[in-house]
Amino acid sequence: MSRIEFVKAHACGNDFLVIEEAAAAGRHEAMAVKLCARNTGIGADGIEFLDRRPDGSLFLRLFNADGSEAELSGNGTRCVAAWLAASEGLKEVALGTHGGVRTCRLVERKGAEWWIESAMGVPRVMSRSIVIAGVDGAIEGAMVNVGNPHYVIFVEREDFSSHGLSWQELGAKISIDPLFKFGTNVEFVRVLGPHEIAFRIYERGCGPTTSSGTGTCASSAAAMTLREVARELSAAAQGGTQRVVWPDSASEMMLTGPAEIICKGEVEFA
Repeated sequence: MSRIEFVKAHACGNDFLVIEEAAAAGRHEAMAVKLCARNTGIGADGIEFLDRRPDGSLFLRLFNADGSEAELSGNGTRCVAAWLAASEGLKEVALGTHGGVRTCRLVERKGAEWWIESAMGVPRVMSRSIVIAGVDGAIEGAMVNVGNPHYVIFVEREDFSSHGLSWQELGAKISIDPLFKFGTNVEFVRVLGPHEIAFRIYERGCGPTTSSGTGTCASSAAAMTLREVARELSAAAQGGTQRVVWPDSASEMMLTGPAEIICKGEVEFA
């Protein structure tokens, strides 16, 4: 039995544990499954393992609540940046991920919230019609890559349902369909106006979540590219609103939103 130090933080309700990579000792998957459990663990959507490398660089490995490893999380990265700002006074930090380096800059602090602007890379958007087992008709949408995979569907209904299914049901089917070799995150997007979208997220390895940084970027990129909304917009998820700026399709997308440190402590792990 070992004692593991952790920090818990959330970004618009999308919550993560931050644990030093050295403490994982190769137990990443098991640790994620046990510690992220809502009723028997600490509870989180995933764990960001922070690796402090000999050259001074920082690298994040993200493990979802089901134990699967993902390329990155925009909200998780922002939570780590907020913790480094709070604990080490870092106002700007480059965080390596399997989806590329994400540079995060502290914009301001509002009470308990740390507002962080993150450089999220250059999204790639491709219109794609898909056919999913158990779903009637073709699903029109877009495959979007923002360092990790997303499938974005535009919907009209206020409950975000589509093809006779709730967004949660349809998201679950699409997320694990064999069409997506490594699975995919799924977003359901309503365009509310030229500067505003609302969306829901079904995350690969987590299920429905209140927010997603990369999901915000993917939804915004698809709306900007395929629905010709403004290149600066507000994207509202259940957990809150984030700001997205993407000057043009060749530029890096900038994401701004809050993160809050919930607690820190120790947990026993066998």
